[in-house]
Amino acid sequence: MKFITVKSYDELSKKAANIIAAQVILKPCSVLGLATGSTPLGTYKKLAEYNKAGDVDFADVTSVNLDEYQGLKGDNDQSYRYFMDNNLFKNINIDINKTFVPDGCAVDLAKEGQRYDELIKNLGGIDLQLLGIGLDGHIGFNEPDEVFTKETHEVELDPSTIEANARFFASKDEVPKKAITMGMMSIMQAKKILLIANGKNKKDIVEKSFFGPITPQIPASILQLHPDVTVVFSEE
Repeated sequence: MKFITVKSYDELSKKAANIIAAQVILKPCSVLGLATGSTPLGTYKKLAEYNKAGDVDFADVTSVNLDEYQGLKGDNDQSYRYFMDNNLFKNINIDINKTFVPDGCAVDLAKEGQRYDELIKNLGGIDLQLLGIGLDGHIGFNEPDEVFTKETHEVELDPSTIEANARFFASKDEVPKKAITMGMMSIMQAKKILLIANGKNKKDIVEKSFFGPITPQIPASILQLHPDVTVVFSEE
């Protein structure tokens, strides 16, 4: 594990963008696992800048996102498909037909999970997976549980996750209570993992995840078992 502590959010964003850009430069047809939320925004902005400057080319890249809210269509401004389109995909030269997000509106989310896992398998797996981390240690929407769930699956969101995500909605009541998320198998089978965490309020859960016991009660702790993890943390 490589642990990098930086002083500012801007440094974190630049460091993460450099790692992702290096992956794409070394392997132009990379499969990138991508995350949503406020923490990756700076990283995506930097990647768009690099692309515009001609320093990195996303033409042959494929992306797979971690998760999506249940019941939100891609044109809903709170959906993760909308987030990715407007914060990254429209700002770089990636083929939009090679960007994948789980379908939160699928009639059968269990079947959608199977389809998504098969898609990732057929792509040859994920070359680099970008992760954030929740205050409860969740990665993707894999919430604290009694077991680590392997497959892409439907999940009931933890009250702390709903509370944290309420800032993106008009009110807490509008936050969906369920989501579909990539499971631990696809995440752990990624060749490289890059986890980014920003803010003093994340320090405790980062310490528990990477320097405490491995337990499904802290989902991110499973990353201790991965052979190639880079953590970039800023206390800003």
